[in-house]
Amino acid sequence: MDVTQQPGIIELEEMEFYAYHGCYKEEQIVGNRFLVSIIIETDVALAAQTDKIQDALNYVKVYEIVKSEMKQTSHLLEHITSRILDSLYSNFPFIQKATVKVSKMNPPMGGQMKKVSLTLSR
Repeated sequence: MDVTQQPGIIELEEMEFYAYHGCYKEEQIVGNRFLVSIIIETDVALAAQTDKIQDALNYVKVYEIVKSEMKQTSHLLEHITSRILDSLYSNFPFIQKATVKVSKMNPPMGGQMKKVSLTLSR
């Protein structure tokens, strides 16, 4: 089947997790709410033509990868975000570009703040 490439952007927005990441011992005990958003650039031509999940990037698998990485405690958002990117590329080597944003809601900063976020692209 000869299929012309068709670049597509797949976004999983604001997946919510309760996790125990942080530098402070209290954060690792009490935990916090985190939001994770992912943008994946990949060729969608075959999936668009066949309408078969095996020809597409499986969003459920992406979610499961993020969920698994969020369960592993880290001190830094940089570490969590980088691990998620590594896992995405090892499971989906055909990804052309991925961007991952991890946000910690209500971080312990000594004042009111909605969230702190880190975004990495590769």
